[in-house]
Amino acid sequence: MRVNITASIVLYKDGDLVKQAIESFLKTTLTAKLYLIDNSPMPELKTQLADYIKDERVEYIFNNKNIGFGKAHNIALKRVISESKYHLVLNPDIEFEYGVLENIFQFMEANNDIGQLMPKVFYRNGDLQKLCNLLPKPIDLISRRFFINSKWAQKLNNAYELEGFEYNRCMNIPNLSGCFMFLRNTILQQTGFFDERYFMYMEDVDLCRRVHALSKTVFYPYASIIHGFEKESYHSLELLKHHIASAIKYFNKWGWALDPQRDGFNAQVLKLLNH
Repeated sequence: MRVNITASIVLYKDGDLVKQAIESFLKTTLTAKLYLIDNSPMPELKTQLADYIKDERVEYIFNNKNIGFGKAHNIALKRVISESKYHLVLNPDIEFEYGVLENIFQFMEANNDIGQLMPKVFYRNGDLQKLCNLLPKPIDLISRRFFINSKWAQKLNNAYELEGFEYNRCMNIPNLSGCFMFLRNTILQQTGFFDERYFMYMEDVDLCRRVHALSKTVFYPYASIIHGFEKESYHSLELLKHHIASAIKYFNKWGWALDPQRDGFNAQVLKLLNH
């Protein structure tokens, strides 16, 4: 049966974290289906989330190992590409109120030139998360991670994070956060899915820029969500290694110093900001 929207959440060990995300997504008047893709080493979450899995709109898939973020989401994407009009790639630490999905769905229906949308995102304490960025240069990622306390790195980071953008209007942004990727499936049929060479990190930037090349990737301030957002790679050496490995793969793919598409997309955003 064709539905309005499908979604996928990748799970790993923590069943309590994801419950609010599941409840947020299922609380909708839209026809919907949710895929829970479990990368945990053991299927313990199937028991923890049993009440949700009983819902006919939920399908649980156990991978028996951590196959990576993008590869896990692709399991769902391959199933739903012709099953729904839109697909939502959803982080487990997200929550939102009833009506958010309906709001975004109606906006996407009215604007066929949009391939991806991200709403306004807040921390749990109510502070705004500034998740509209330029496409990164290598120095942007290096300075953000290792030298952010220096003045030159802060200046670079301000430019990368579009300092001055007040998050009060729709904007076509080439690099939107992967925490809530509301995607038009007809565009995904052209771009393909997540690049599975990334284990985790950078796969969202990679997909967003491919969608941006074919359609608008829009920040939409008239709906909002809450995102836990822990920046785990800042606290884990293992995750930092994954982040660095993914960044190398990203720049090997798109270009290090020379990336004409990146420069063109970034210039377009900066021009829009000045109008």
